[in-house]
Amino acid sequence: MPSSDQHSSKNAACHDNIFLVGLMGAGKTSVGRMLARRLDMKFFDADAEIERITGVKIPVIFEIEGESGFRSREEKMIQQLTSLDGIVLATGGGAVISDASRRFLKSRGRVIYLRAAPEDLWRRTRRDRNRPLLQTADPLGKLRSLHEQRDPLYMETAHIVVDTGSQSVAHLTSRIQQLLTDADVPASQPQS
Repeated sequence: MPSSDQHSSKNAACHDNIFLVGLMGAGKTSVGRMLARRLDMKFFDADAEIERITGVKIPVIFEIEGESGFRSREEKMIQQLTSLDGIVLATGGGAVISDASRRFLKSRGRVIYLRAAPEDLWRRTRRDRNRPLLQTADPLGKLRSLHEQRDPLYMETAHIVVDTGSQSVAHLTSRIQQLLTDADVPASQPQS
């Protein structure tokens, strides 16, 4: 796990979009809302959009259609939302499972991975009943397993990786703003 934030210029020319990826509880929605406000951009939450369009909560979709049915809906939503310009998008934790979604995210905006340790995620999500994958006897074990499976996919997709730790939403948002500014400086110019 990197000890500090990383950024690269894998995708220099892209839409003016910011896409947040990471496991459930990483802060994608909270940080995304604040970042959108500060940058005067429109905010979308992929899971909230799926709920809005279907008229039911995510756990109900999982119950009726299973995880594969939900993932199909999620991929279509990611395709639609990433085709917009000037947005901040909080993706669902499993959005990166789809090859197509990873391609849409990487090619249509700047992807920021909010990286957190499974123990931190468990503390943030342990009372949340709206997360179907954590409705298990061992939610911390599930988070560890999901982290192991998905971390490589988040890393592959991300242009910027931010280790969240126990930082406040405001501090994380400020850090991301600085990293976005730094990433826009051409490599030949010093970054301060």
